[in-house]
Parts: sequence; C-alpha cells; structure tokens
Amino acid sequence: MAAKERQRLDKLLAHMGLGTRKEIKKLIKEKRVQVNGRPAGDPGLHVLPGRDYIEVNGEPLEYRQYVYLMLNKPQGVLSATEDRFAKVVVDLLPPQYRAFHPFPVGRLDKDAGGLLLLTNDGKLAHQLLSPKKHVPKTYYAVVCGMVTEIDVEAFRQGVILDDGYRTMPAELKILRQGLESEVELTIYEGKYHQVKRMFAAVGKKVTYLKRIAMGPLVLDEQLKPGEYRELTAEEIGKLQGINPPTLPPDLFSAKI
Repeated sequence: MAAKERQRLDKLLAHMGLGTRKEIKKLIKEKRVQVNGRPAGDPGLHVLPGRDYIEVNGEPLEYRQYVYLMLNKPQGVLSATEDRFAKVVVDLLPPQYRAFHPFPVGRLDKDAGGLLLLTNDGKLAHQLLSPKKHVPKTYYAVVCGMVTEIDVEAFRQGVILDDGYRTMPAELKILRQGLESEVELTIYEGKYHQVKRMFAAVGKKVTYLKRIAMGPLVLDEQLKPGEYRELTAEEIGKLQGINPPTLPPDLFSAKI
C-alpha cells in the first residue's frame, strides 16, 4: 500500500524493520541502499513509498503500511504491547514485525490461549471490536461439571452475570459430556472474562479456554502455541468486509 506523503529514507527503512537508524545510516554510507537505480547518499533523502523504487543489498523493498498477523497465543502471556513484569504477545514477534508497532485486537485472558489478531491497522481493529458489529467469537472450553441441554437453552436465552448484566444470546455446542465436559461456545460481545462468568452463572467452572475463531478468521491448526503467520489477502479481505450484525435469527429473537 502506497503512502500519501514522502518520508525520510532512514525512517522508512527503520519502519520496515531493516535496522536501527544507526544501522541504516551505515547501510547507506556503504552504498548498499539504492533509490531508483542510484546509490542513496543521504539518510534524510525524502522518498515516496510505493512509487520510488528502493533496493537494499540488491533486494527490492516492498513497502507496506500495515501488517496483519495471526498468533496462536500461548497460556501465560499477556494480550498487551508492554508490561513491566510479564511477557506480552508482542515479545513473541521478531524485530521486523515489531517495527510496525502491532497491537492485539481484543484480549485473551492470561491463562487462555488461541487465536489473536495482531495488527497496526486501527480502522480494522475498531471495526472488529465495535459493539455495534456483534462480531462472533468462538471458543473451545473444558468445563468442570456436566454441561447439559438445559445449559444450551440458558445460553441461547442469555444468562445473567454476577454484576446483573444479561448477556446476548450465545451458541453453546456440547462436544463431550461428563464430570468434565468439552464444549464450543460462540458469543457476540466481549465482556470482561465473559466465557468464564457465563459458565459460573450456571454453576460450572472453565478449566481450559482457547479461542478458535473471530468473525471469518479461523485459527490455523498448523500453528503451535507461540507461533504466528501473516494473514492471506483473502483473510484480510474477509475481515475488512464484515458488515453490521449477523446474529442468527433464532438467537436474535431469543434475547429478552
């Protein structure tokens, strides 16, 4: 994606994760950076990303403004960009991606894992998190207690949390019943600790939680905890094309 304004060459290369300003000045001094076929002699040279042809060490530079990463968040890592005491999801990325200053879209509890989108596209993040969009989020959970059809119906109607809030209708699918049950749950909002609090409202406790989908974006099963990959153009397009509320009609009518 081309930028609309000219930028300093050293700032642009730093933004692309090619090194610190000092390292980039050295590259330019050593004539390892070319602009439109000529060695760049000045780190302060103003270039137009997407229009000026830039090479570094003989390789063409493909400029982009945004980065979109799918992370399989491991347990024990905070969904944040920085923290004084704990490891955060951005710490899992190499410098070339951290240079874009990506941030997590939404949050996953520290002890939860699974799908987390990291990007520096604020417009897309706002769209995905907007309460008006009701973007569905699907979780796999292990629950202490027998999950029954009574719970399925309670979630379909919306349950009352510990603060008195009645949740929107949710889709609960039982995968395995027992003293320890396995379920999939799709919710259409994002209250604090919502999944855990919903099960607590029906007398059960979540012992393991993993997000497996957010809107049209589904966790890549090939990604191990802590691994990430860039989104495909198709995945980005689907996220950008999200429209207002897509609640299933039967769930929507269940809301009292």
